[in-house]
Amino acid sequence: MNNGRTQNAKLLPAIAEKRFLSTSRVPYKDIVIYLFIMAGIVYIVLRGASEQGYHWQWYRIPQFLYTHKDGSFTLGPLLEGLKITLHITWISMILTYVIGLATALLRLSDSIIGRVVARLYLEVARNTPLIVQLFFIYFVVAPVLGIDRLFAAILALSLFEGAYASEIYRSGIVSLPKGQWEASHSLGLTTFDTYRKIILPQAIRRVLPPLTSQTISLIKDSSLVSVIAVYEMTMQANAIVAETFLTFEVYFTIAGIYLVITVFLSQLVALLERKFKVHH
Repeated sequence: MNNGRTQNAKLLPAIAEKRFLSTSRVPYKDIVIYLFIMAGIVYIVLRGASEQGYHWQWYRIPQFLYTHKDGSFTLGPLLEGLKITLHITWISMILTYVIGLATALLRLSDSIIGRVVARLYLEVARNTPLIVQLFFIYFVVAPVLGIDRLFAAILALSLFEGAYASEIYRSGIVSLPKGQWEASHSLGLTTFDTYRKIILPQAIRRVLPPLTSQTISLIKDSSLVSVIAVYEMTMQANAIVAETFLTFEVYFTIAGIYLVITVFLSQLVALLERKFKVHH
């Protein structure tokens, strides 16, 4: 018996080293494939621009990002638009989480009216285009409520994304064992206390990564608010293109900015998934 344990103890370092090497190995094949794809995309873009006789003028782009005058930096129209985009995203994200949670709780409630209202909202929000909802809220709801175009955009984004966040919350809640509900009721806890003390803390832990992924969709969808003349980054880009005809340079620049933001959030999602990994 002791000899077997000794042999196992000797094998453990080798097994651990093998696992470390297998997990820490650099994915050269994936890197080569990625670089090959990116090179192909760059070639197609450059070839297409060349066929159209397009002359690149990247040197004109920095002035639309920032200007340096009298020893100080001033944000250009694109970065000013980015500030508006982030402002819209931040407020919409909070409202999305609140609306999503409230809708999920209504769907799981014993109230028939609550379930019907939640279901109706979900069907309308998920089965109509966001741009239609933007126009409806801006031209119909906003004048009635007396809100400006910025808040109309925030409201439309929040309602649209909240419908999808609701399903994320609901899936997290129903994934918990029913025995926890039974145990909480046997302890005399009310439904409110059960949600607050037992169910929601566990559910939110499970749904935090997909909720962060929903935020990525929210950032990308925020570019549509330019249709109601909200001067976020896409609207600023459209104005610059109309004035300078720097079509490729401007749109590639804002695409790069969106890419940096979404890649950062994607890495955050991966980190959260590792940190809050749930073992079933």
